Amino acid sequence: MISKDKITEIFCSIDDFCAVYEPAMRKRQITTGKKTRNRKFRMSTSEIVTITVLFRLSGIRTFKHFYILYVQQQLQNEFPKTVSYNRFVELMQSNLVPLTLYLKTCCLGDCTGISFVDSIPKGYRYH
Repeated sequence: MISKDKITEIFCSIDDFCAVYEPAMRKRQITTGKKTRNRKFRMSTSEIVTITVLFRLSGIRTFKHFYILYVQQQLQNEFPKTVSYNRFVELMQSNLVPLTLYLKTCCLGDCTGISFVDSIPKGYRYH
């Protein structure tokens, strides 16, 4: 699986991004005049985005198995305040924008002008 050092490195990168993203989004929010609750979630945006990125790096096919068997059991020290699987899926949906912006701004290399998409799965061989 993914080493603890790599998990920490990914989390720190995402947490640095969220430290800039969250205040900027709060500043640009449109208010409706109604009072809204601003309770913090049990898990931070950084933790939610990190777990989502780790899933893509893990190679595990289903997110449910990854979250229940790997995150909640083996990464308990790294993520001590995990929520239930169903609640996490709800939180993932509300954190799609920060995830997308993080990947777009921090994870893409420089464009060389030549790009292609390979739709063949890794390890697939022509017969």
